[in-house]
This record gives sequence, structure tokens and C-alpha cells, in this order.
Amino acid sequence: MTPVSSAGKGLEGVVAANSGVCWIDGDAGVLSYRGIDIHELAEQSTFEETTFLLWNGFLPNELALRWFSSQLTLARTLDQRIIDLLRTFPADASPMEALRTAVSALSFYDADESDNSHDANVRKAFKLTAQIAMLVAIYDRIRKGRRIVPPDRSLGHSANFLWMLTGKRPSETAIKTMDMAMVLHADHELNASTFAARVIAATLSDMHSAITGAIGAMKGPLHGGANEGVMRLLIAIDKEGADPVAYVKRMLAARQKISGFGHRVYKTEDPRATHLRQMSEQLGRDSGNPKWYEMSRAIELYINEEKKLNANVDFYSASTYATLGIDVDLYTPVFVVSRIAGWAAHVIEQLDDNRLIRPRAEYIGPAYPARYVPMAERP
Repeated sequence: MTPVSSAGKGLEGVVAANSGVCWIDGDAGVLSYRGIDIHELAEQSTFEETTFLLWNGFLPNELALRWFSSQLTLARTLDQRIIDLLRTFPADASPMEALRTAVSALSFYDADESDNSHDANVRKAFKLTAQIAMLVAIYDRIRKGRRIVPPDRSLGHSANFLWMLTGKRPSETAIKTMDMAMVLHADHELNASTFAARVIAATLSDMHSAITGAIGAMKGPLHGGANEGVMRLLIAIDKEGADPVAYVKRMLAARQKISGFGHRVYKTEDPRATHLRQMSEQLGRDSGNPKWYEMSRAIELYINEEKKLNANVDFYSASTYATLGIDVDLYTPVFVVSRIAGWAAHVIEQLDDNRLIRPRAEYIGPAYPARYVPMAERP
């Protein structure tokens, strides 16, 4: 038998691809897109500029950014048949189920669907980035029996998403908060959903299939769904009128998991959590509704002291989105609205220099050769 090198459980510590998109130093708490530190991007960049960086490998000049932003704006179109499809979904379909299904169906109406060339994939990336934001907003309004809000081409990506979702002009604070959250969530190296996307793309399937698979992976509570768990915890504490720390102490005593703490990669604070904490505090103060931040901060300080665990990106995104008035079951779809930027960058990179991703498994079953037992001899 050909020997196969052993891998850690869950492929922990295994390098599975060469990529120039994102670099993480988990020990130092560093996250960078194309070598640029996430703190600089969060404080100075926009979602459009960050997406340009992820797809092209460098920051745009003013003219290039204007063109790029206009392409994203022009891509805010959906075939009416997609909207009609959204209306057919069961009333209790979750937004992630609806999004997963609708993104797959988008390929029917994309002329580039079967073209895996670089230029075609970039065109599909523009469309998917614009369309996914529209799908999340439109489905939420359909399920609530509200009028669909058409896109406003005078607004940037984050502002238009909030406009289509709420039907109200977002405040400058809300726009800045959402845009920074989009930047922070845009990519994170070979996480489960990104790896799924690259594996699918590597078969020479198509970008829509790769992104649909990524959404399926993101749906899991161990990946994109963790921030929903955080918010459900905060709501439960608030409903009971309990002290947040006392409530969490009871959960720990019952050996229940507290969502939003610890990370597979980071050994120190998740650098995205640093900015989300600040945004949650600022948004709570500006809106006059600081309770979600204050509850979160009390829990964070206790868990950090008691368990030596740091908050991750999910912990403060929960209170941030809650203060923006976003429903809990939309938190993971909002994650997708941002992460499509990184997924598209990885799919483009994979298909630009493709090789089928085909790892091996370390066999732990019965020793070879095991005897085939005839039916009459089986117990």
C-alpha cells in the first residue's frame, strides 16, 4: 500500500493550497488581505475598495475604484423569475435555505455560467456580489409581506443593502458600521466555506456551484451560524431579566457551550473582534440602546477571566446587527453578503491555476486483507 502521511483531525495544521488572497498569523492575532493589515482596511477602506483588492491583488487608484464601483452598481439586477421563485418558498423556509437555493438558480440566467475563463469569472463575481445582497433583502421583505424595495444606484453597496432591507434611508453611522462589518467579514483564508468553494471550483464545475456549496458550509452553526447563537443567548438573558454573568455561570456549570469565544486559528484576540466591539459600543451609544453591548461586554470580561478565552468575530457582530435592527436569522445571510467577496477571489484564483483537489484519507478500518464472510457463516 502507498503510505499516506497523517493529518490532524479536521485537517488542523494542514496546508491545503497556495494562495495570495489572505494571510493569517494566529499566534500574533494578525489578519491581512493581500498583505494589508485588517486594522488599516477596517479604519480606512470601503467594501468596494477591499473587494477590488481581493480580486486584483492591489489597491485601486481613484479612476479604477470609480469604474469598479459602477460595475457593482450596474450588476444590481435580478431576473423576474428568480423573484418569482423566492415567492414559492415555504413560509417557514430559513433565509439561508432560500439564499442557497436562489444562488444556485441564478446560473440559469447567467450567459457566462459555463465559461470558466478569468474574464467570465470576474463578470460572474460582480453579479453574484450585487445579487446576493439583493436576494437577502428581497426574501426578507417577501416573507414579511412587505413591498420589495428597488435598488438605489446612488448608494454604495452597504448603504443600498440596508435601504433594500429596511425601506428606510440608513444613517451615516449605520452605513459606516455596516461597511466596516463587510470589510471585516470579506475573507478569512481557507475556512470551511472557502475550502468547499475551492474544492468545487477545482473540478471545473462553475462559480455558481462553488458559491452554492460555500453557502451550504456557511449555514452550519460551527461556521457562519455562531453569531445567531450569541444573539439568542443575549435575548434569553434579557427575557429572563437575569444578570448576564450569573446566567453564563449557570450555563458553564451545566456544561453548555457559550457561542462566540475561542477560534481554531487565533491564539490571541481575533483582530476583527477588536473593531466589532468598538462598533457595537458606538452604535449602542448613538442609538440610545446600549443594552446589547453592555450585556456582551460583561459576558466577555467574565469568560476571558474565567476561561481565558477571547471573543471572536461572531461575538460582537451579534450585538452590532441587533442594534442595526437586523433579525437574528439574517445574521448568517449578512455574513454571506460580505464573504462573497473573498469566495469569488478564491474561486478566481483557483481556476486561474487549477489542479483538482484530491486529498487522501488515513485509513483506520480493519486491516487489509479482511476476509469476505459468506452469508451462511455470518452471525
